Amino acid sequence: MQQVASRSVTDTASKIGVYTSKLSAELRDMREAVYPPEARKTFSRTFSTVDLVRLLGVPESTLRQLTIEGKGPVPDRAENNRRTYTVEQVRELRAFLASMRPDDAGHLLPYRRGGEKLQILATANFKGGSSKTTSSIHLAHFLGLQGYRVLCVDLDPQASMTALFGIQPEFDLGDNETAYAAIRYDNERRSFRDVIRPTYFPGVDLVPGNLELMDFEFDTPNYLTSKTRDELGLFFERINTAIATVDDRYDFVILDTPPSLGYSTLAALYAATSLIITVHPAMLDVASCNQFLIMISDLSEVLAQFGAKFEHDFFRFLLTRVNPNDGPQKYMGGVMRRLFGDDVLVAEALESTAIAGAAVAKKSLYELESGEVGREALKRALESADRVNFEILALAHKVWGRST
Repeated sequence: MQQVASRSVTDTASKIGVYTSKLSAELRDMREAVYPPEARKTFSRTFSTVDLVRLLGVPESTLRQLTIEGKGPVPDRAENNRRTYTVEQVRELRAFLASMRPDDAGHLLPYRRGGEKLQILATANFKGGSSKTTSSIHLAHFLGLQGYRVLCVDLDPQASMTALFGIQPEFDLGDNETAYAAIRYDNERRSFRDVIRPTYFPGVDLVPGNLELMDFEFDTPNYLTSKTRDELGLFFERINTAIATVDDRYDFVILDTPPSLGYSTLAALYAATSLIITVHPAMLDVASCNQFLIMISDLSEVLAQFGAKFEHDFFRFLLTRVNPNDGPQKYMGGVMRRLFGDDVLVAEALESTAIAGAAVAKKSLYELESGEVGREALKRALESADRVNFEILALAHKVWGRST
């Protein structure tokens, strides 16, 4: 009688459990080698008077005179004897100059004014690698440097945004300390204010994320079939209702969504006043983006039955990781612009070794100092990021009725 050869069966769950334990321990060791347990990420880059002229719109002679008279924050001196300011001092200078120059106060302290609604910007796409989190971080840091009050909300269980703010999701967060804590359905829910954390970046706060955000995806179907309701409403209303409790504290809220069209992404799209869809101009990425748009369209019709309308002050595509010398990319970018016209941002986020270098250091371009990456590469990447972010800011100003 012929015997059937036995075959070994792998217990995949057990193997994954072993691997994740090993990898988590390795990551913890690597992290503690760079950042000891008591260490916290800081903003180490300094700003020259040339930087401040660009950021604050004041003459260099004014800054020099302040130093001579001993007014305002006292700068350090670099090795070449040039004055340098910390990022905290840049924010102090804004307030100090605004008190000295009331006519310029609106520019120096550009907070929301009466009648201007909170701008909630969601970046979205369900294909990984579209630079969604990178675009969100750069927009947040840009707005912080421009003097705005910014709240970042990490809704992605992978928590890349949280990690970029120096918080290791699996090590630095306890139970019920993420955005999930403020939108959950049970009696362990916390107020939104309680889960907001200040960051090392002045003017920018964070609601962190980690894997517990997945619980919202698991809990929601049960809640929908139950007859109980609470003050936050249905799943698509919960983020919007939570953010409304801190409306007076911020000018911009930036929602970094997961690369999927789950309940939290739909809630973010509903909460958002404006939507940025990041897309890499390559055939597969554009095709994937099209599927994402089809799903949004189909689901929006279903959710409309529950009173959910996806209405936004502006909706734009942002072309990311663009190589201007790549023929196929230029073609696909042209297709996007031909089909969608003004709904594609004019500015493009260029592919750059500086962005790759910043990612390794867990920094944004706005944190890098000259010497950490190539000077010219950093200059080009910053110019590209500024063009994108100034264009988005101009759209927000238009909503507010401000002149650019």
